[in-house]
Amino acid sequence: MRLHRARPHRRGRIEIIPMIDVMFFLLVTFMLASLSMQSLNSVPVNLPRGEANAMDRKESVTLTITKDGQVYLDKIPATLATEADILRRMLRGPDSSVVVAADSAAPEGIVVQALLQARRAGVAHFLIAVQHD
Repeated sequence: MRLHRARPHRRGRIEIIPMIDVMFFLLVTFMLASLSMQSLNSVPVNLPRGEANAMDRKESVTLTITKDGQVYLDKIPATLATEADILRRMLRGPDSSVVVAADSAAPEGIVVQALLQARRAGVAHFLIAVQHD
């Protein structure tokens, strides 16, 4: 005598919709995590175009000059008169470097004055930020 099951036997199948949801969640998580790891210490400016090799960037201070001639040190507003004093407090050592992110439309005189003030503060190394072609 053979007993019949109440339910017919069905083959198992893989549901793909929940797997797609999990993959999108992981993608978004890793994208946000990688964005948060970037050091974004500058005010957004329109960098000049150029070709430069990627450099090892230690902990450095970002000197930003906007097209209006405003000066920022790691998003902290500064003037040319106070830049050297603020920069001295921000430098982490004698071989600290400054990343210069000057807008392509910034007045050249302001950029030069800002670099001279940074030199007065004791900065020996400058890195110029450019936008790759």
